Amino acid sequence: MGQGGSRVGLLFALAGAVGFSFKAILVKLAYRYGVDAETLLALRMVFALPFFLAMGVAAGHRTARRLDGRDWLWMAGLGFVGYYLASYLDFLGLNYISAGLERLILFLYPTLVIVLSALFLGKPVTRRAVAALGLCYLGIALALGHDLKIAGEAGTVLLGSVLVFGSALAYALYLMGNGEVVGRLGSMRVTALATSFACLFCIAQFLLLRPVAALAQPWPVYGLSLAMALFSTVAPVWLVSEAIRRLGAGPVSLTGTLGPVITIFLGWLLLDETLGASQIAGAALVIGGVLVMARR
Repeated sequence: MGQGGSRVGLLFALAGAVGFSFKAILVKLAYRYGVDAETLLALRMVFALPFFLAMGVAAGHRTARRLDGRDWLWMAGLGFVGYYLASYLDFLGLNYISAGLERLILFLYPTLVIVLSALFLGKPVTRRAVAALGLCYLGIALALGHDLKIAGEAGTVLLGSVLVFGSALAYALYLMGNGEVVGRLGSMRVTALATSFACLFCIAQFLLLRPVAALAQPWPVYGLSLAMALFSTVAPVWLVSEAIRRLGAGPVSLTGTLGPVITIFLGWLLLDETLGASQIAGAALVIGGVLVMARR
């Protein structure tokens, strides 16, 4: 890959990180109009579903391998855990905590992969991993303390943090299962099909829990849902996939460390969230811990 291709890959990776970071901001902005998590999530997925179906079809044309019944079950299971459950818990948690704290907690998923791999796959935990875990969770404690001080309602902040931590755990489980099928089907095909299933789960959940009339929302909610679908869901998935193709997974994963910083800044700029020394220090520790894990 030439220098020009590397630059394009880096730009794609950075744009993907910005897109993912914007999601929490858009959710918090939409909540100001009184929409609930189930309706907002359904609207996001309704807008995103056609794009993911198209991506799945395009990815399927690039491979001769046909999906059997076992593959479809894997896609449904991955979609349920990694995108439906993780997204739903995340949306619920954002009702209670700041966008900055949400992004930091979500960013713990690599540490959860390490812990789950040790518990269920028997993989050893190295000293470096233990040090990284210590840095990450000390950072979360500092950031959590900042939000507790600002919000003043410990129960609310802790509930939101637990919900978002559950989202990170669901995504870590998705990543572990993802490795079982990506080699057979390809990364983009797995992502597109799993996310398509997640869209259907979110829409079905809305139809079970809410009347169709709940879709009547103020026009800014539709605009924010569409922006969430295009710029914080579909586009980042494609951009990161293309960046990995050009640069490899390692460099792209490092650009993801910008996510918490971007979200904290955007929360301060667009949501009037308070910046504090403990939050900044916590973010630095979490990012440092992830970088320690990512170091070869």
